[in-house]
Amino acid sequence: MKIWFATLLLLAIAAAGCASKSNARLREQNAYLAGQNSVLLQHQAQTDADSPGVTIVGPVQHPHVPWVTGLTLAQAITTANYVGPDRPKQIILTRKGESAAMDANVILNGQDIPLEIGDTIELR
Repeated sequence: MKIWFATLLLLAIAAAGCASKSNARLREQNAYLAGQNSVLLQHQAQTDADSPGVTIVGPVQHPHVPWVTGLTLAQAITTANYVGPDRPKQIILTRKGESAAMDANVILNGQDIPLEIGDTIELR
C-alpha cells in the first residue's frame, strides 16, 4: 500500500511540474507576442507620422489624412470622420506657420479650399 501511495505521489508531483512548465512556456509565448505586437504598432504609428498628408485637430476618428492630389478641406474633414456632437462652428487652417480662421458654415455649405501637404486643420 505504501509503494502504491508513493508512486501516486510521485506521479502527482511530476504532473504538477509539467503543468508549471506548460504555464511558464505559455507566459513566455504571450510575452513574446505582446512585444512583437508593440513593435508593429510603433512601426505603424511612425509610418503614419512620416507619410505626407494633413492633420486634423478636433473630435475626429482619423487625425492623419493621407495626401492625395487635389485634396480639399471638405474632403479632409470627411476622411477624418468628424464625430463631434454638433457641427463645428470655426475651422482654423494652419499652413507654413500662418493660421487663418474661417466660419465653418461657409466651408460646410459649399465653398471649399484646396489643401497642401503638411496643413493642419483645427475644428472648433
